[in-house]
Amino acid sequence: MTALLLRDLRLAVRAGGGFGLGLAFFLIVIVLVPFGVGPGAQTLTLIAPGILWVAALLAALLSLDRIFALDWEDGALALIATSPLPLEGVALVKAVAHWITTGLPLTLAAPVLGFLLNLAPPAYPWLLATLALGTPALSMIGTFGAALTVGLRRGGLLMSLLVLPLYVPTLIYGAEAVRRGAEGQGAGTPLMLMGGITFGALALLPFATAAALRVNLR
Repeated sequence: MTALLLRDLRLAVRAGGGFGLGLAFFLIVIVLVPFGVGPGAQTLTLIAPGILWVAALLAALLSLDRIFALDWEDGALALIATSPLPLEGVALVKAVAHWITTGLPLTLAAPVLGFLLNLAPPAYPWLLATLALGTPALSMIGTFGAALTVGLRRGGLLMSLLVLPLYVPTLIYGAEAVRRGAEGQGAGTPLMLMGGITFGALALLPFATAAALRVNLR
């Protein structure tokens, strides 16, 4: 599993499989928002939690179609499926690789970009906590969507339509936790609900992803 993870990380860097792409998109969205809604500090503070989470979600979505695409195109996916490594483990490794190259950079960059949206100082710890806890769920759900559409022509649009509704609960709880943190309220409840989604996705979706891969590899 370690060798597969390192291989996916190298492919992400060499082939442009999302490494840096999501971060650049995240930066562009955050920079453009003040031009669209105006430079009013009060307005930016009000919308900052939602904008940061929406931008992070869309940035994570950009590279999902490449999770299995490269392996499908060169035949490596069929070889991996016949290896001793179970497909459930392959699915989990793919999700971890996607999170390292996309979710982790977004999490680390979000507090810096929060300054551009005049995010309230008390919200920064909650922003880091929600992104660190929620982005693994985005990667795991995205890996499941990528497995469903692997091998399809122009499957990226279909995958987005399948994945986006599954992203909504994580988005709602993440933005709500940051908003409550900015207002000095308790944000433990949405954070725990988000944790339940993440751990549930990591526990269940590798099996669903493996089943989808087996169907598409027949």
